[in-house]
Amino acid sequence: MKKALILLAFFVAITVLAQQPPSPILVKDATAATGVVIVSADLDGKPIELQCTQNMSACVSLKPGKYVMVQLPKNHGMYDCQNVNIYPDGANPATAEKIGQYCLNPK
Repeated sequence: MKKALILLAFFVAITVLAQQPPSPILVKDATAATGVVIVSADLDGKPIELQCTQNMSACVSLKPGKYVMVQLPKNHGMYDCQNVNIYPDGANPATAEKIGQYCLNPK
């Protein structure tokens, strides 16, 4: 049991270290249509769009405001695209619980 916990902690640490550094984003609005949530936001002053499938557990319609975004390594996440995790503003992604997971679409 102890070895399993150590192994799990190791894999969690590797996943966190492989992620890109957190980036602040500003969510402007979110809409839901035909089973897809689309979130419009700004990343470093550039518009981006986050999408997720409405019936997935990690799909949340974000309220306008500031958040922290972390881009996941290739082939990590539930979507076939550049996956990102969203955290509350000021949160440390290594210790905080994510709000949701999305597909990043630069505009």
